[in-house]
Amino acid sequence: EKQTEVNNSTECSEPGTMDLKFTSSRKYISISVPSKSQAMSPHIKSIDDVVVLGMNLSKFSKPTQFFICVSGVFMFYLIYGYLQELIFSVEGFKPFGWYLTLVQFGFYSIFGLIELQLIQDKRRRIPGKTYMIIAFLTVGTMGLSNTSLGYLNYPTQVIFKCCKLIPVMIGGVFIQGKRYNIVDVSAALCMSLGLIWFTLADSTVAPNFNLTGVVLISLALCADAVIGNVQEKAMKLHNGSNSEMVLYSYSIGFVYILFGLTCTSGLSPAVTFCSKHPVQTYGYAFLFSLTGYFGISFVLALIKIFGALLAVTVTTGRKAMTIVLSFLFFAKPFTLQYVWSGLLVVLGIFLNVYSKNMDKFKLPSLLGLWKRSVEERKSRTLSQTV
Repeated sequence: EKQTEVNNSTECSEPGTMDLKFTSSRKYISISVPSKSQAMSPHIKSIDDVVVLGMNLSKFSKPTQFFICVSGVFMFYLIYGYLQELIFSVEGFKPFGWYLTLVQFGFYSIFGLIELQLIQDKRRRIPGKTYMIIAFLTVGTMGLSNTSLGYLNYPTQVIFKCCKLIPVMIGGVFIQGKRYNIVDVSAALCMSLGLIWFTLADSTVAPNFNLTGVVLISLALCADAVIGNVQEKAMKLHNGSNSEMVLYSYSIGFVYILFGLTCTSGLSPAVTFCSKHPVQTYGYAFLFSLTGYFGISFVLALIKIFGALLAVTVTTGRKAMTIVLSFLFFAKPFTLQYVWSGLLVVLGIFLNVYSKNMDKFKLPSLLGLWKRSVEERKSRTLSQTV
């Protein structure tokens, strides 16, 4: 019996085996778990690693990761905003916002194809019909946003893009019958008042203010509010990667815009104009697309490592810095009404963030502060009496 036990223990200790034996005297089950490198595919194994531009951030400490992500967001998106406004400052380029979107979609498709070739799992997981819907919404978001710069100041466009919560809440109420708490309503109210105040200031001081720009950026805002939900649902349902999403959504969107410009005869004048100014159009558009592509990579890394709360805080600070730099680098009329309305929009953004994270931190209520002050007075009075 001792010899049998020794033999059995030797058989159980062999790694990488699953054994089930029955003998006349006993029965035992031997199960061994293979190592992670043996059991996990390369795609699954890399989920815990955060790789941005070929750099594995998981090897660094948390403060270093935060510094790298914030530096990447600010650097690339500030350059992105500067180049976008610089392109539209070229005399005669303002009517060609849709052509700029076509060029941007072409560059994004190339970047997505290159990045997809660098990863090991290259399969398309999300259905083609879903990508056709996402591509249509992406075209609406970026095309209308770029075109609105032909009619609006860049700071006004940025302020509008900060207020995606408003169409999201309106759609939630009328389409899904949602109910929102007082913090969400206060956030939407602050954003709405800030938008109205900022737009009124723009119409007062801007010499060529056009209401068409407000309509275009509002439609872009509605499309942007929808596309986030569709992308999130598709990626969670089909486990699609960011590279796949970028490649297929922007390449299909490129076909949409190309077909639209061809049908409306808007392609030939844009190509003719850009061929006369290749550096100021195609050169800037390449850098504009490249910095935007890199910027979103750092934003996604920031969300994955530190969560959406901190990511929204950083991107909000980036947008505020973009507006300041826009007034510094490009000559445009200025009024203090821009400052107060912008701060009101920022307050609405942080109220929205607080509403989504109320379980993580709680602000002291007025009743709680009053009770605390009463208790402090009682203790102070008692100590004086003693």
